[in-house]
Amino acid sequence: MDITVSKSAESYLAELLAKQNVEGIAVRLFVTQPGTPYAETCLAYCRPDEVDPLDEVLDMELIRFYIEPNSIRYLEEATIDFAEDRMGGQLTIKAPNAKVPKVSSDSPIDEQINYVLYSDINPGLAAHGGEVKLVELVEAEQGQVAVLRFGGGCQGCSAVDLTLKDGVEKTLMERVPGLAGVRDVTDHSETENAYYK
Repeated sequence: MDITVSKSAESYLAELLAKQNVEGIAVRLFVTQPGTPYAETCLAYCRPDEVDPLDEVLDMELIRFYIEPNSIRYLEEATIDFAEDRMGGQLTIKAPNAKVPKVSSDSPIDEQINYVLYSDINPGLAAHGGEVKLVELVEAEQGQVAVLRFGGGCQGCSAVDLTLKDGVEKTLMERVPGLAGVRDVTDHSETENAYYK
């Protein structure tokens, strides 16, 4: 597990734990709504009676972390740091894979698509107030087709077909091996297996 905790963060958290006056208290590390744009990385106190046997344990010199099993892959490459300032200081947690876990060519195809959408495509669409999400994968004659929904500024935009074909589809087809095609959820020209909502 690749999580970095700075010495200053470890000391700060150890002080907080000591103030709780509970024998064996530790820190729980988890991600709420992992793999979504709303993911938040969280720390909480973890009393001995709150430990889940499935938790991953990360022992540091001064403290122990219990990591929620579902959060582990979203916490890869996370860093926890504490920077002192005049007001006392600030604890920061950076988890670059919380919104979308790190993927490889053998990751499930939907994870690969989401990774490309959130890391490459959506940042560009966000400049126009838009975004695109994976709705589902459907089986077609030629293989798996990604059904996407455009939202925000993209919805109803006259350039959405161009964006889909020339930008999004091209990028996804290049970056996700095994993806046979891409379709907009509102595309009704495709009547066979059409997706209506």
